Amino acid sequence: MWSDLWAGGRGWILLTVSAGWFLSIGVRYIYPSVLPFLRETFAMDFTTAGLLLSTLWLAYALGQFPGGVLGDRIGEGNILVASTAVSTIAILLVATSVNVVMLFVATAGFGFATGLYGPHRFTIFTDIYSARSGTAVGITMAAGSIGNTVLPAVAAVIAGYTTWRLGFGALIPVFVAVFVAIYLVVPARTSNSTADTETFSRNTLRRVAGSIAGRGIPVVVSVHIVLAFVSNGFLGFYPTYLIEVKGFSPQMAAILFGSYFAFGVAIQPLTGLLRDRFGSRWSLTLVAGMLFIGLALLQIGDTVVHILLLTVLISHRNGVGVVTNTYIADTLDDDIKGSGLGLLRTSWILVGALSPLFVGFLGDFGQLNLAFLVLTGVAGVAVALALLIPSE
Repeated sequence: MWSDLWAGGRGWILLTVSAGWFLSIGVRYIYPSVLPFLRETFAMDFTTAGLLLSTLWLAYALGQFPGGVLGDRIGEGNILVASTAVSTIAILLVATSVNVVMLFVATAGFGFATGLYGPHRFTIFTDIYSARSGTAVGITMAAGSIGNTVLPAVAAVIAGYTTWRLGFGALIPVFVAVFVAIYLVVPARTSNSTADTETFSRNTLRRVAGSIAGRGIPVVVSVHIVLAFVSNGFLGFYPTYLIEVKGFSPQMAAILFGSYFAFGVAIQPLTGLLRDRFGSRWSLTLVAGMLFIGLALLQIGDTVVHILLLTVLISHRNGVGVVTNTYIADTLDDDIKGSGLGLLRTSWILVGALSPLFVGFLGDFGQLNLAFLVLTGVAGVAVALALLIPSE
């Protein structure tokens, strides 16, 4: 397997794209871990804090389709370079925000820039790998889970001893280094698309819509939409939930939050292997089922050991994107692969972006427990939908 992944210089592409995703997703999940400190600095209630997280994910959603179309048009590698450059500038503005308006604008800029990155971390690997695309995507997402494990926990500790601003600002040199690496290593174009690939138009939308109308894609997308709503609400307020409802310290809450992604480091490549071996239906049913069970039992967990064990179950959510994104990227035609995946990712991220606002609104009424119970029920719907995916 490792020989296949590394052959022909492809291993360096895998490593570099994974490093970019490590930062892109890792920094986004710094927000929930330092949310108590942001609320204190900018005097935000739960609803405003939820709106900040929703803004981040809405902007991320809006970057998906343009990123996909532009990648098909001017090259996947070029879009990754542009995304990393803009992300670097945006994170600098976040770290130096002087009021809540500046924080929201900078957060939106960062979300949109990382949205450009989103589709092509999948399409690049379905382009350069044949039999190992699911495994490559799983490894890349595992790199993101490492970022989600390390960066939020470190940022929370830094915020506790100094300031939350340093947790963001210290990553700017790392962003610059990854920008240079992507520019040097990742080819400007990896697909068979040409300069004549379609741009934004009604015809583009018609072609994309026609391509995703069948082949099992609507069911896969439905599962991901439902689980995006669950995970965004859960992750946006998990540290806050552990502090407010379970009575943990901010540092312990951040560690438990990071453990969700730490377990994902193993779950994502294993899910990729399962998907390559057994197909999408059963691998997606498994990970969605573990998430549902973990959320259901979270209502009665009350010790660190209980919460840690339940986080193991909930962390199976990390494997969902490995299955859904790879399924879609493998199914779509080459010349609209980025556009189609970008459009679909926009749909489920937009829906998921509403969830933190919903949870924050209930939180202002002292009902975080009820919000998490609703998310549990929605996760059960996803399990039922996953069983409807056609056999491959």
